[in-house]
Amino acid sequence: MKNKTVIITGASTGIGKEIAKHFIERESHVVMNASNEENLKAAYKALGSPVNAVYLVGDISKRETGQKLVCLALEKFNAVDVLINNAGVFSPKPFLDVEDKDLDLYWNVNLKGTYFTSQAVMPTMMQQQNGSIINIGTVLVDHAIDGFPATAPLVSKGAIHALTRQLAAEFGKNNIKVNTIAPGIIRSPLQGKIGIEDADSLAGLHLLNRIGEANEIAEAAYYLATSNFVTGETINVAGGHTVGHTV
Repeated sequence: MKNKTVIITGASTGIGKEIAKHFIERESHVVMNASNEENLKAAYKALGSPVNAVYLVGDISKRETGQKLVCLALEKFNAVDVLINNAGVFSPKPFLDVEDKDLDLYWNVNLKGTYFTSQAVMPTMMQQQNGSIINIGTVLVDHAIDGFPATAPLVSKGAIHALTRQLAAEFGKNNIKVNTIAPGIIRSPLQGKIGIEDADSLAGLHLLNRIGEANEIAEAAYYLATSNFVTGETINVAGGHTVGHTV
């Protein structure tokens, strides 16, 4: 991945920031994106203000943000080799309490954000006859949990899983690989935002009896970015979350 250009959305905190760090350290050219300017600038500085990275503030639910990211990548680094659609929102809410505004939020940020940004990079990848798109889903699409009611975000993430397979089918002839990473419980600021004070208390959901670390998602993203013969797949990085239970 040295000198390859990688666009990462939601790169200011948590998993996205760790993914950016992973690629920057391996001498990729990285375009970081987030909607919060203060957090994005802080993340860029925390990573050492690297010369092989730039950042762009923007809401990925707006079509123009994806287009601006592609323009910046081409202007600075003359290519778009990998897109990592990491930006997203997720929070539990009982099914009967879900309102229009909830569905709109998840539809716009999670699905439209992934959809529009993928649309933006596709013409350049087609011209190059090479590229990789990596989406972030969730194991909860295939493994529902009674105690974590999250129908509103899950339907948007389920749509991303489906989008992955269809894009892989449509653009395989262009040598564009499209895959999804489905994380289990990962240590990140997201846990605090949704009211989980002790993320390690959820270790039992995984057969390995621990939660995941953000760098383990970054490693999976790096693998998919470098793989030339994996497409249309959903890779569970979840410590056995979907495989079975410890009783």
